[in-house]
Amino acid sequence: MFCMTGIMNRIFIQLDFRKIFIGDLSFDFAAEIIIRTLLMFSMVLLVLRLTGKKGVRQLSIFEVAIIIAMGSAAGDPMFTEDASIFVSLIVFAAIIILYRLITFGASKSEQFEKIVEGEPLYVIEEGQFTLIDDNSHTFAKDEFFAEMRQVGIEHLGQIKTAILETNGNISFYYYPDEDVKYGLPVQPKVYGKKSVQVPSPGMYACTYCGHTEKLEESTAHCPSCKRNEWVKAINTIRIT
Repeated sequence: MFCMTGIMNRIFIQLDFRKIFIGDLSFDFAAEIIIRTLLMFSMVLLVLRLTGKKGVRQLSIFEVAIIIAMGSAAGDPMFTEDASIFVSLIVFAAIIILYRLITFGASKSEQFEKIVEGEPLYVIEEGQFTLIDDNSHTFAKDEFFAEMRQVGIEHLGQIKTAILETNGNISFYYYPDEDVKYGLPVQPKVYGKKSVQVPSPGMYACTYCGHTEKLEESTAHCPSCKRNEWVKAINTIRIT
């Protein structure tokens, strides 16, 4: 133990912290880095403003790719002495032109827009998940439950339709209070009580697809998705 401590102390003493943290950086180039960073950051903000977007949640996959490309073009000139800012400006100009051309093409062709931007996905219809049989789409159910809880949704029976938009937002359309039905609960404590065995007769929801039905004390398979994991369904109305 003492031997290891001594070795670590010697290594610590021998470390050249100036080389690690400063290296060959001169005061003049440090000042240049500050100027380069301010210029490139301003250029990134300018290009983002030209897209007309107000926030990250409004960005499509295509626009996120544009931002990644801009970040790569802006990063090197900020701290690399041999990287010219003018080269990055050429890249930015090419990105803006490409963005304008693609958005123009998307405005003229609905099919082209779907290829570039994607299309909205129906996640819930009539209080039940719809993407369970479509292997081309995947979504994290826990994250989706979190989205529902943030807008005051307690269970799937309150939702008539939920649409996952191309920018990542989710649009919810609710049942009127008098039409709310039994649904799969989304609160962690309630959803966590799922089980293969049905402990007592009552209304239950399939934890996989959200299908609800009245079950007796037994093991049952969901007629919609063929799974056999259930949780007690609830039918409370939304509190707004």
